[in-house]
Amino acid sequence: MSQAIESIQSTQNTPSAPEILLYPRIRKSPFFYASRRHGVRKYSVYNHHYHPRLYTDPVDEYWALVQGVTLWDVGVERQIEISGPDAFAFTQRLVPRDMRHCQVGQCKYVFVTAPDGGILNDPVLLRIEENRFWLSLADSDILLWCRGLAVNAGLDVTLQEVDVAPVQVQGPKAKAVMVDLFGEAVLGMPYYHLMEAELDGMSVVISRTGYSGEIGYEIYLREASRFGEALWQRVFEAGRPHGMQVIGPCHIRRIEGGILAFGCDIWYDTNPFEVGMGYDWMVDLRGDDDFIGRAALERIKAEGVTRKLVGVEIDGPSVGYFTDGSMIDVFPVFDADGERIGKVTSATRSPRQERNIGYAMVPVEYAELGTALRIEANTGLQEARVVEKPFHDPSKEIPKG
Repeated sequence: MSQAIESIQSTQNTPSAPEILLYPRIRKSPFFYASRRHGVRKYSVYNHHYHPRLYTDPVDEYWALVQGVTLWDVGVERQIEISGPDAFAFTQRLVPRDMRHCQVGQCKYVFVTAPDGGILNDPVLLRIEENRFWLSLADSDILLWCRGLAVNAGLDVTLQEVDVAPVQVQGPKAKAVMVDLFGEAVLGMPYYHLMEAELDGMSVVISRTGYSGEIGYEIYLREASRFGEALWQRVFEAGRPHGMQVIGPCHIRRIEGGILAFGCDIWYDTNPFEVGMGYDWMVDLRGDDDFIGRAALERIKAEGVTRKLVGVEIDGPSVGYFTDGSMIDVFPVFDADGERIGKVTSATRSPRQERNIGYAMVPVEYAELGTALRIEANTGLQEARVVEKPFHDPSKEIPKG
């Protein structure tokens, strides 16, 4: 091959450890080399980047998150900046939430919807300035979509991927670490708000957000390609006295907390109403502002959906922990008569609740609480039932605390 290939050995350093080939066409986050020194065991590819997913084992990382404080390399969450005189108007057209309710210094969880109402991405949107927004992306090439929309929009807007990358500090001791880094001012920042700060000459944006369902912050580093190593070391050293552990994204905890994963629970062919997020909150149909997918979503709301994403409890032995390779493919869902009716989109064994939980997309007639199902998991055919979700802290009092 004409491209140079960097070859590194897995940090387990055992004879059977796999070799990882690092191709230039798959990018590395600004924290790549700093984060892998903590013993990465598994990578995935996310937004064309190598993404560390597991360091120790899923259960160990789960308890580290819910009992202490953890550091995550999420530099793969690329930041698409929308700026220029018409940045607000473009953003209002891009997403179905009403951006008039997003003030400078606030963040919003948003969907980017297609003309048919499908979900193209579910980023966190940060309003940095009056006409400057960042989209902190899930895994997709949404910059190309934005540029396509801008071609004929007739708006004065600039779209670009900026040199900004985040790390996450998550867990009940996160506040203590952040105070040590940035002072008491961080304690006054409400949930889903942001603030500008400086750390050892590095310019950052801090948000009260995260992918864990726990108390959490994201630190967005400007000039990340220059300062990535320095920020990582500074944050980890501040966390060391608090027992900070480096982990991958904790899918056990996000499933417990009702947090959806793009590419698993939502996709291009999934609309907000099917996942229970279409009513006034994530899709605002009350005003006159048009946005991509509005007509389709108005029709879907009027007609109703034919399928829903439901919570499921799965009997029997453990279905695994999502990042341990047990859920290689979707689990088919069958009704009591053995007819295949849907699929499990995410599933895990909850160590705290000592049960198998997950989400399944099923026809609406099977969405009632208590409906009996059968799921073909990795351990065989197992009995299941539809249950309430989220499975833990449904009002999100923990991350708001």
